[in-house]
Amino acid sequence: MSTHSMMKAIVINAYGSPDVLELKEVARPAIKDDEVLVRVHAASLNAGDVFSLRGSPWLVRLSVGLLKPKNYILGWDMAGRVAAVGRQVTRFKPGDEVFAACNGTLAEYVHIAEDKLTPKPANLTFEQAAAVPTAAVTALLGLRNAGKIQPGQKVLINGASGGVGTFAVQIAKAFGAEVTGVCRTRNVELVRSLGADHVVDYTREDFTQNGRRYDLILDNVASRSFADLRRALTPQGKIIPNSGHAGMGYVFKAFVLSLVRRQHGSMYLAVPNSQNLAPLKDLIEAGKVTPVIDKTYPLRETPAAFRYLVKEHARGKVVITIHAQE
Repeated sequence: MSTHSMMKAIVINAYGSPDVLELKEVARPAIKDDEVLVRVHAASLNAGDVFSLRGSPWLVRLSVGLLKPKNYILGWDMAGRVAAVGRQVTRFKPGDEVFAACNGTLAEYVHIAEDKLTPKPANLTFEQAAAVPTAAVTALLGLRNAGKIQPGQKVLINGASGGVGTFAVQIAKAFGAEVTGVCRTRNVELVRSLGADHVVDYTREDFTQNGRRYDLILDNVASRSFADLRRALTPQGKIIPNSGHAGMGYVFKAFVLSLVRRQHGSMYLAVPNSQNLAPLKDLIEAGKVTPVIDKTYPLRETPAAFRYLVKEHARGKVVITIHAQE
């Protein structure tokens, strides 16, 4: 196989800690007639990438590998330039700047179906654009689709300084809500700078005990019981649990409670396709939403990026910069 048809990628052949991550030369993906080959400039990490690395919760093994993965390329979010297009592709051409969510983004190239790809927001760098898909779509669908957010509502974002939370604060403000963000002391000014009307430092104040009530709570951290969260709701208020940041026990309990309690929103699936990325592109280009990046790492330092993501409470997103071979 020629070197031209190879690329660098971060792969795993066993489940475990970031120590199992390998930077390897693998075959560059071929594209089908309805697919696009993208030269990846940047990718971002999500909680789901940590689940895939660990092989836990067990359900992730259905897509990664039941007993162990085999040269599985990690990564889900990316931004880059179109390198080639299939014969049936009409919306994109080589050189176009794009962003999307797809499998195997911690690599120099990815292949992706045309309908999952979106033009990159003109006012973002590749690193900023790569931070958007999963986290921002999770925030958007949680607030708009599951939460039915309305202008003038009082909305609380629990975990307002993380990847989803930083987008949720801005999106809720764009929908005209009065927004309260909950975070730790060192992130109070960040959350306020994103437009939050009120910021609660959870190390100093318990938002479930301070007497304030909210029409909508987006819970990104699963650190409080549902009984605690209900104390902070108005009679018609609703809890929307972000299942991407919790274990299967939390997900199952949230699902059951959504069936028996009116105040629990149903679980939702955040799919970062072009249909869901388009309104986010509009909000970003209008200056209403800006990605927050905590740290960036080169591809070869991806293990260190995962260690940081696991051990620290990242402020916004952790991004991997990738320089593909021309």
